[in-house]
Amino acid sequence: MTTLGIIGAGNIGTALAQVALDAGYDVVISNSRGPQTLTELVGGLAQRPSSRGGIRAATAAEAASAADLAVVTVPLKAYRDVPVEPLAGKVVIDTNNYYPQRDGHIGALDDGTATSSGLLQEHLPTSRVVKAFNHIPARDIVERRTPEGTPHRRALVVAGDDAGAREVVARFIGEIGFDVVDLGPLAESWRIEPGTPGYGPDLDVAGLRDAVAQAERSV
Repeated sequence: MTTLGIIGAGNIGTALAQVALDAGYDVVISNSRGPQTLTELVGGLAQRPSSRGGIRAATAAEAASAADLAVVTVPLKAYRDVPVEPLAGKVVIDTNNYYPQRDGHIGALDDGTATSSGLLQEHLPTSRVVKAFNHIPARDIVERRTPEGTPHRRALVVAGDDAGAREVVARFIGEIGFDVVDLGPLAESWRIEPGTPGYGPDLDVAGLRDAVAQAERSV
């Protein structure tokens, strides 16, 4: 069974753990405060009747090591705390967004010369980072999933410099209940950052493609 390693147990991390368990994945989840603080969360997710996989709490390094597919869903200001070596060679989903009021100002993001996912890719040079799940509310990850072929099925973006990694993440997204729009390289991920037309709305493939095409850089 495939293991999803989640670094960050906030709203997005918890939602992804739930839908992954329902899709038959095993989950190893971590946070910055230690696995002992996740006992209640893990117990609640494990006891749900729809869960088909197993779940356990771990440290970030342990979650990274266990992962066949990893998720980094921590505040952007903490991206340098993500363990590097245990994620070497792995596909890493990045859900992060840049919020200066939370993360502090980052010059390369303020002037548009970098993207938030690009910063994570620089931090994880031997991993294959794919931007996904940054433009959907956590509750919608659980509530808006539908079977493949559902008319106007909600779509989510992937962006990454490795085409094979984008395919891996697109397959995961399809398995948990969403269609996919592929933006190509990480340099294009600004098209789905906060403030763009595609950030937040519930859109199908056609609508999301239109939204990312209409995106304009503010810098």
